Amino acid sequence: MKLPTLEPQSSPIQEGLGDPYLRLQLEEKVPIAIPMETAREVLVVPVEQITPIPNMHDCVLGLLNQRSRVFWVIDLSSMLGYSGFTTTARQFNVVILQVDEVPLGLAVPTVQGVTRFSTDLIQSPIGAVAPNIAPYLRGCLPEEQEILLVLDPDAIVHASVLQRNLRGLF
Repeated sequence: MKLPTLEPQSSPIQEGLGDPYLRLQLEEKVPIAIPMETAREVLVVPVEQITPIPNMHDCVLGLLNQRSRVFWVIDLSSMLGYSGFTTTARQFNVVILQVDEVPLGLAVPTVQGVTRFSTDLIQSPIGAVAPNIAPYLRGCLPEEQEILLVLDPDAIVHASVLQRNLRGLF
């Protein structure tokens, strides 16, 4: 599917300028950014440490006990409609988000590091991404070869698919 083009900004991402974001890669040509204010830590977790729970949505991997805290882990790629993890995965990169008092683990294929950019450069995702992804985004940032998707952590944590499956647990 060919995406419409966004208006490119001059030097949208400049090292050392703007707010910090954790940069992740969901698939080839699908980079995402999460505001660092909500990212608590990044873990590499063996698949055996996540306890699967029956009758959950496909994107819910299960529960993780980390330093005496138990929280849900979801496959972010699957939740956003991309191909999720394969059943042969041996470990997950898990980004721990915290929105208000709600922790949530996001399993992602690749963690690329921290990048900085001004929130003023973020453009509307409407028309630039698939409609099912737009509710989970603060916006998009056009880059040379791809579009950086800027996630809205609050929308992820309070997503209806999670609320239906994890009711009473958040």
